[in-house]
Amino acid sequence: MGRAYPAQTPLPRRLAATHARIIACEACPRLRTYCTAIAQTRRAAFRDETYWARPVPGYGDARARLLVLGLAPAAHGANRTGRVFTGDGVNASGDFLMRAMMAGGFTNRATSQRPDDGLVLTDAYIAAAVRCAPPDNTPTRDEVDTCLAHLEAELAALPDVRLVVVLGRIAYDAWRRLMARQGVTLPAAPFAHGHLVDGSTPRVLQSYHPSRQNTHTGRLTDAMLADVFLEARRQIEAAS
Repeated sequence: MGRAYPAQTPLPRRLAATHARIIACEACPRLRTYCTAIAQTRRAAFRDETYWARPVPGYGDARARLLVLGLAPAAHGANRTGRVFTGDGVNASGDFLMRAMMAGGFTNRATSQRPDDGLVLTDAYIAAAVRCAPPDNTPTRDEVDTCLAHLEAELAALPDVRLVVVLGRIAYDAWRRLMARQGVTLPAAPFAHGHLVDGSTPRVLQSYHPSRQNTHTGRLTDAMLADVFLEARRQIEAAS
């Protein structure tokens, strides 16, 4: 467990230090116990792999104008690979997200399966509200609140961010609570796919999360998510 984290490029000192603090975090015993247990038992398809099994920092362009905020690492995805939205299965969340981001010109690949796959994010940075895989993909409110310090530190190390795409209601609520800590009040409702929230800098664009529950039922389609990232591109270019 705990092999070297695969960075996209050499990181600026402040962002590298933030990543190191995230990786070393032991603040949530329930999550740390769960991630370690998953790494020991493993899924049959990955029985010969060494799981990352540490908190997962964000990934992407240190000069990003777009921040993409997800929920948490998948138990056999980022908890295994050490990179957000990576390795959770062909046509699962990571691939679904990369296809949409590619439509907006934010990535060079339409898949995200391995940390050495050559994926490069341009003008975008992906992070999660919670940095450890939670049981049943459901962190507690206290766990989300504890992780806000990591998100705040990453945001402070990404000075060019102009827009945040929040993937799902939990991610939006986490972002809203972070903004409240900084003295900015964002509305609790509505939450709607494609809804642009005014009232803060950076601005916030809401999206359904590309979970299997959403993509396999048709609640979220490729076209719907691609439209979000096309709108994200328009928003950040207009803000420049």
